Amino acid sequence: MRVDVTTWSLEMTDPSQLRRSPAPAEPVELRRAGRPSPELGRFLYTATGGNWYWFNRLPWTYEQWLQRLSHPRVETWVMYSDGTPAGYFELDGSADDDVEIAYFGVMPAFIGHKLGGWLLGEAISRAWAMGTRRVWVHTCSLDAQQARANYEARGMRLFKEVTEPMEVPEVTPGPWPGAGVRGPHMSPPTPQLRGGADVEG
Repeated sequence: MRVDVTTWSLEMTDPSQLRRSPAPAEPVELRRAGRPSPELGRFLYTATGGNWYWFNRLPWTYEQWLQRLSHPRVETWVMYSDGTPAGYFELDGSADDDVEIAYFGVMPAFIGHKLGGWLLGEAISRAWAMGTRRVWVHTCSLDAQQARANYEARGMRLFKEVTEPMEVPEVTPGPWPGAGVRGPHMSPPTPQLRGGADVEG
């Protein structure tokens, strides 16, 4: 299916610009995945992004995942609630002097628990701790509706907007084939046939 997708790129150029969200009401734990694990990486990617047209990495081989996650400037952090993965972020500091929030999301079952703002603040803080001149991210019109608002609420500013036609699947891939859209009060995203580039924000 060919649709117009708008991609918004946002950045933060000084750590003082970070506006943190209140700590979650429920107890959560944030831990770095210290060992490169393609199995874990793919699980987090599909479980978090399956509702939102994250499909670019679905064809990746084990070796591709391992190469990516083994890079010394790529970090994966997992948020746990009651011992259960509730969200994650992947930071990419491999290019130039920037750190990109390459992937960020909350598991569908935990959406609505007011975890996303806090987790994003932690992601931005960790990105600055890696050593960088700016932290940046991109999201798009096929991502969760609140994604851009969350980035802006934490102090990130729009620096680029692009609308391009893209080929996307008829339906979102889900956490695994046949699972469909998952999570409380979730409904499949409805891409507009005219309407921002990388579908994965």
